[in-house]
Amino acid sequence: MARETSLNARLKQIRLLVCDVDGVLTDGTIVLDSSGHEAKFFSVLDGTGLALARLGGMQTAFLSGRNSAVITARARECNVPWVIQGVAEKLPAFARICQQAGIPMSAAAFVGDDLIDLPVFKKAGVSIAVANAMPEVKRAADWVTRTRGGQGAVREVVERLLKVQGQYARVVARYLNPHASKN
Repeated sequence: MARETSLNARLKQIRLLVCDVDGVLTDGTIVLDSSGHEAKFFSVLDGTGLALARLGGMQTAFLSGRNSAVITARARECNVPWVIQGVAEKLPAFARICQQAGIPMSAAAFVGDDLIDLPVFKKAGVSIAVANAMPEVKRAADWVTRTRGGQGAVREVVERLLKVQGQYARVVARYLNPHASKN
């Protein structure tokens, strides 16, 4: 219980959510056709989660070890302002995102799933592993989601952040207001 209380206190301080992509926003599957065109599968739940985070005043970023036009397109679609791709060492890129966002690393959460994410886990305010993360990553995380990457794990993270910060009901009402006239 004390660990959960401590985690919630740290979650209240989070102002920036940085997500790995492959294995977090996707299930980790990379589809390449015979022409070399790439496809990834993203969950609409995570897209809505990113929209809710933005409405709650939280900044968002994608940080990927791979380069992909698909990631760029998804970031544009989800209004994610910071996207850094193709980095072998994520910690310097994470620090750069935090600096550009005007946020100390202690006020940033990072969601990851694989070994390349571990250095960031040590510096992020809150380190989060998705349910299907590698065992070493789960052990190093402050929190492991119940949901698998690519199936709404980021949405789970955003909802908990907003609830702990006391903003969830307000943000959902704000999200539904412009959508109510469209239904």
